[in-house]
Amino acid sequence: MRRGRRSGCFTIVAVHSTARGPALGGCRLWHYDDSRAAVRDALRLSRAMSFKSAVAGLPLGGGKGVIMAPDPAVAGVQSVREWRTDALLDFGDTVEALGGSYVTAEDVGTSSRDMETIALSTSHVTGLSRRLGGSGDPSPWTALGVQAAIGVCCERVFATPSLESRTIAISGLGNVGGRVAAACAEAGATLLVTDIDPRKRALAESLDARWVEPDEALSAPVDVFAPCALGGLLDHESVERLGAPIVAGAANNQLAGDEIADLLAERGVLWAPDFVANAGGIINISVELEEGGYDPRRAGERVRGIASTLERIFDEADARAVSPLDAAMVLARARLAEAEAEAEAEAG
Repeated sequence: MRRGRRSGCFTIVAVHSTARGPALGGCRLWHYDDSRAAVRDALRLSRAMSFKSAVAGLPLGGGKGVIMAPDPAVAGVQSVREWRTDALLDFGDTVEALGGSYVTAEDVGTSSRDMETIALSTSHVTGLSRRLGGSGDPSPWTALGVQAAIGVCCERVFATPSLESRTIAISGLGNVGGRVAAACAEAGATLLVTDIDPRKRALAESLDARWVEPDEALSAPVDVFAPCALGGLLDHESVERLGAPIVAGAANNQLAGDEIADLLAERGVLWAPDFVANAGGIINISVELEEGGYDPRRAGERVRGIASTLERIFDEADARAVSPLDAAMVLARARLAEAEAEAEAEAG
């Protein structure tokens, strides 16, 4: 945790594990009430990234970066744009200080263009634009993985992966959610959509989707509920109002607590663990780090592999009579433990 010499803001990097490789995780630019909340967010998200990479079988660990954004109204004499550039460069200094144990990428509040700015301060950056040899915006790949997850869940519940004539409620039409909505509409699904930004209504209209309020999206009697905004939506109260037998979406940390996974299972709701379903972005970036450079065709094949990973998790959950979260965590911890044991053996 460092205070930037240019921007004066706190920049934070949390490294949860490097057992399987460098800790990869996005840089989140967000306004927090205080620095403790920012640190908690970084720690929580870095842990999730370790499990996400491990379940996906990637040679990467888990980390997360956070830039504490001030309220634009109190940004001082600097313009917001000037502050943003300074903050990104300061964050790059923090990344560089870790000597490669952490590799950053875009996340909520940042973009591939921001990664270019960070790259002026450190070489430990992924997700650069295609013209700079990177893989560009990871949103299409995250959306591709979520679509694969929805198909697997439908096959499990309805005996077919086809989305033709399925009804899907999508909460959040951002870079990923909007692409998920478009892909589902193209596949023949009927959509109910919602977003806190009323300007997203234009996208809903273009997809012939019905715009609803957030509570209605959660409780509507649909086939799939896809949370694609910020996390924490599923808690004891909201789960009781769920109208779909499937929950599969792009949002991180969808559960208010791990116990919610058991509650969903008890209610007969099939939940695709978020860190499995939304791993398409990091899987795509992992291809960027491989020898020989980035290959979008190879990335697409790897991202579609989310389907087989989920099938394995659901099979294990059924066999052991546990929730999909428990089954996914068993797989993640086993892979992390194996990597740690190998590292200890080499060191010894």
